Amino acid sequence: MANASIIKMKEQHVADICEKIKKAQSIVLFDYRGLTVEEDTNLRNEMRKAGVEYVVLKNKMVERACRELNMDESVHEMLKGPSAFAFGYEDAVAPAKILRDYIKKVKKCALKGGVVDGTVTDVKGIEALADLPPREVLIARMLGSMMSPIQGLAIALDQLAKKNGEGAESPAAAE
Repeated sequence: MANASIIKMKEQHVADICEKIKKAQSIVLFDYRGLTVEEDTNLRNEMRKAGVEYVVLKNKMVERACRELNMDESVHEMLKGPSAFAFGYEDAVAPAKILRDYIKKVKKCALKGGVVDGTVTDVKGIEALADLPPREVLIARMLGSMMSPIQGLAIALDQLAKKNGEGAESPAAAE
């Protein structure tokens, strides 16, 4: 009877991990060895402020969840040794950026890789993700590039209207 309840608990734990993976825009795996309790707490606080969930999970449970989700087998190579996971639900860049910067600061830990929009990526991919500007900056750049042609058109139409206005008589002058 006890075995059955343990199996049920493990199945539920794997299902919970599957939900986290499905919900996350990005997941960054890292080796947290060497962090002091204070450093770990600071990292957790930083992640929490950015809306990133930081958890330590058993590799076997994550491996089972990945199999259930038919994820690329290369993720299993990352699940060696101690692993912590940073789930970015709202911002795909935040976990990678926070971890990369924190690792540089404390000179401990190491990135292992991750998953971005369902695609397994290596350490280089996570570092490239961390180099992206924040979401707000990307949106501002996109809007700026969209507005540029509209502003150009508005200026051209204004100049055209002024040019046409100079050559034609005004209605008041015609009377």
